[in-house]
Amino acid sequence: MNPRAFLDGGTVSVAEPTYAVCRTEEPVPEAFATIQAEGETTVVVEQGRVPATATDVSRGWRRLTFEMELPFDFVGFLAVVATELAAADVSVFALSAYSTDHVLVREADLDVAIQQLESLGCEVA
Repeated sequence: MNPRAFLDGGTVSVAEPTYAVCRTEEPVPEAFATIQAEGETTVVVEQGRVPATATDVSRGWRRLTFEMELPFDFVGFLAVVATELAAADVSVFALSAYSTDHVLVREADLDVAIQQLESLGCEVA
């Protein structure tokens, strides 16, 4: 399966809230995402909900969600997205759910990110 062909005509939604990515001591129940790795916990929360337990905080992220079912054996999907955004000097924080992917980009880079995704044929809503 060709990732570029899969992206062509696919929908990407832009979440309304601005997010913060935080290193915390423990999970946060209202977080959009929680990543517990050995030695650290990372949460993605709406910017106004940064927990008091956060030891490091990166604010000003917007969430782009690929509104498409992505098979587990699909090779290269995020690579194509990340490469296209990197070509425009857009940093990403990528998250994968069971059936789809999310990419957080800096709010200041949102318009450029949208243009890059549209150049791949995505419909950005």
